[in-house]
Amino acid sequence: MHLISRKALRQFWENHPDSETALARWFQVMRRTDFRNLAELRAGLPTADQVGDWIVFNIGGNKYRLIASVHFNRGKVYIRHVLTHQEYDRGDWKK
Repeated sequence: MHLISRKALRQFWENHPDSETALARWFQVMRRTDFRNLAELRAGLPTADQVGDWIVFNIGGNKYRLIASVHFNRGKVYIRHVLTHQEYDRGDWKK
């Protein structure tokens, strides 16, 4: 999959250094695998859930959430938000 953009991950782990390993691992799995649909994605990353038009990934043992727009037909993943679990629960990202 082609991921856009790693910058969001770097910016997040600069503020939350303990997230770097988990986010880097997620990035590598996504980059090296061409998922064709949600079922394949969930087989490879079982913490992925569809929330409306978004795919939400639990990162770092459910400590963080990564929200992405995944276009299986084009092989592209747009990283929209990386949040702490508390920020995610507030729901501001939905606006």
